[in-house]
Amino acid sequence: MTHSIGIGVVGFGWMGQAHSRSYRRIPMHFPEANIMPRLVIVADNVPERAELARQNFGFEAATEDWRAVIDHPDVDVVTIGAPNKLHREIAVAAAEAGKAIFCEKPVGEAPDVTAEIEYAARRAGVITGVGFNYRWAPLVQYLKQLIEDGRLGDLTHYRGRFFTMYGRDRLGMLSWRYLLEEAGYGVLTDIMSHTVDMAHNLVGPIRRVVATKEIFIKQRPLPKPGSGTHYDRGAPGDPTGEVTNEDYVAALVEFENGVRGTLEADRSIFGPQSEMGFEINGSRGAGAWNLETMNELQLYLPEETPADGYVRVLAGDAFPHHGNIVPGGGNPIGYEDLKVFEDLEFLKSVVEGQPGAVTFADALAAAEVEAAMTRSWESGAWEDVTSLRID
Repeated sequence: MTHSIGIGVVGFGWMGQAHSRSYRRIPMHFPEANIMPRLVIVADNVPERAELARQNFGFEAATEDWRAVIDHPDVDVVTIGAPNKLHREIAVAAAEAGKAIFCEKPVGEAPDVTAEIEYAARRAGVITGVGFNYRWAPLVQYLKQLIEDGRLGDLTHYRGRFFTMYGRDRLGMLSWRYLLEEAGYGVLTDIMSHTVDMAHNLVGPIRRVVATKEIFIKQRPLPKPGSGTHYDRGAPGDPTGEVTNEDYVAALVEFENGVRGTLEADRSIFGPQSEMGFEINGSRGAGAWNLETMNELQLYLPEETPADGYVRVLAGDAFPHHGNIVPGGGNPIGYEDLKVFEDLEFLKSVVEGQPGAVTFADALAAAEVEAAMTRSWESGAWEDVTSLRID
């Protein structure tokens, strides 16, 4: 039986377009799933982007009003790729309308907002999903299974990071991403959320943290009409404005199971292009992975291999989902393939009517760690991770 699922997308920038492509690819790469996404309607406040969605992506309708997406009777799933400050209003309205919701991270621009959104969805009983797509890298999935099978032994250390240079340019424009009043926090919710979620995914809940932050680039050129994304550039002498959220966050962490670790995120660093990575150590082995080389896993299992050191494992069709994109070993997949896996797993949960592997509850768990980090900024001390769940 083929399951047709009506898709509505709010926000047709980079992420809205990536998810739209992914939905179209699901029947091509995963015919066995019997899921047929239908691109019903898209909303974007830039008319040219809305028209692009209709003409080039095959959406049946396009609008500048996001409410029309939620109100459309053929929309089963609302996918939110709009700016962070709009997530709460859109997600709560979608939940109240009984729609399944996929929201790009951060679900809320601040931890307490994430808690409100999670509560609204839980109260409405709708299926949710979050854009923590790095979980779905086939080699990350493989390593997670090795950990669960005990092949790394008792875990002892974890070092997670997300270093990206998208904000390194001192002439990079003052887009909404750099403004506390529009984006909420900076790297804390933007990319530290990925780092925290991966730590949760592989190790488990975090008990307490001590954290620090910094704004390295304090002024940026003001955006011009029609520009202002975090990849656009001003010119020397352009008027500037103040950056009001953080470029850098770091924390020492203690996990509930006793593992010790560090978490770092930076958007203005020079060197790493998109280094979402980690190293994990146990009493019997270790593993390391980095998005920049996402089709390689460094694996150390001295009891199982003669090499006394890391062995490079190449991705291939032996690992989860990889073979649906490309057969054989050593043939690489890319970033947007992870979005296909992510959207596939979310739509499976919609079809089954059961929460999937990554839900708003996971977004709230990450937000609770982020909240503890903000408290540590103020206190300069260790802070416990406490529940923000609304009951």
